[in-house]
Amino acid sequence: MRELTLARHFDPPLAPGRLGALARSAMPCFKAHRIRWRESWLARDGRRMLCHLQAPDTESLRLALRGIPGEILALWPASVHDAPDPPREPANVVVERRFPAPVSYAEVQAVEDAGAWCLETHRVRFVRTYFAPHRRQMFCLYHAPDAESVRLAQGQAGLPLERVWACRWLRPTDLADGA
Repeated sequence: MRELTLARHFDPPLAPGRLGALARSAMPCFKAHRIRWRESWLARDGRRMLCHLQAPDTESLRLALRGIPGEILALWPASVHDAPDPPREPANVVVERRFPAPVSYAEVQAVEDAGAWCLETHRVRFVRTYFAPHRRQMFCLYHAPDAESVRLAQGQAGLPLERVWACRWLRPTDLADGA
């Protein structure tokens, strides 16, 4: 099984009340294609979602998502990089990064390490990164007071960013009772 990263866009926005029904409707296809949903982060406005799944390959997930609302923005096998000392609180902010040329994870991490004081000043804690195999895109998860704190800290640290959004962490158990 491979670790997969899936980013989706919803228009109209995905209302929290619809999320449980959507997840339950996907489960038979997920089971048939041997997909395991690990966790997701839904934007507070309901327009974006980042998902961490396990599946045999990306095509299995693509097939399982047919007929499920939402545009696929990114779908790739990810290398997963957790914080050495992660916060106890779940991530509540997603940072999307794109690079004009391939980069290494170590290059980006070195910039973040050099600007660690910026993150500390704004009470931003790194949680995890999902890094694309083409090395031109990553999704980074943080725990922070708000998305603006992350945006400011990232800018002061000199880290590139495409988009920053506040989110709600979701696990399969959160939706079992119709959340």
